[in-house]
Amino acid sequence: QVQLVESGGGLVQAGGSLRLSCAASGLTFSNYAMGWFRQAPGKERDIVAAISWSGGTTYYADYVKGRFTISRDNAKNTVYLQMNSLKFEDTAVYYCAADRNRGGIRVVRASYERWGQGTQVTVAS
Repeated sequence: QVQLVESGGGLVQAGGSLRLSCAASGLTFSNYAMGWFRQAPGKERDIVAAISWSGGTTYYADYVKGRFTISRDNAKNTVYLQMNSLKFEDTAVYYCAADRNRGGIRVVRASYERWGQGTQVTVAS
């Protein structure tokens, strides 16, 4: 049974930092590119960042470039999202997702077959 379990969300003041983790089980982690998406109330679920299976290639949405860092540890079957300089508009439910893909990174939501349950990030202004 494939599971992706996010953790690390919470309430933080604007300008603060959080580190999200996503632990994967039930799959061969190194066969998957991984992505972080977010969804604010009434909005679409949009990609935030993605990382290739090896960690050698990353992608960031323009609105988080320079503030967020995605990384992975294949030995621990875990992907991370370090979020710095958080803004009120970063408030959302954050989801990790897995794309069975050993090629390049894909940023389209439909490419990701497995999803976690999400973790709430709330940034107080």
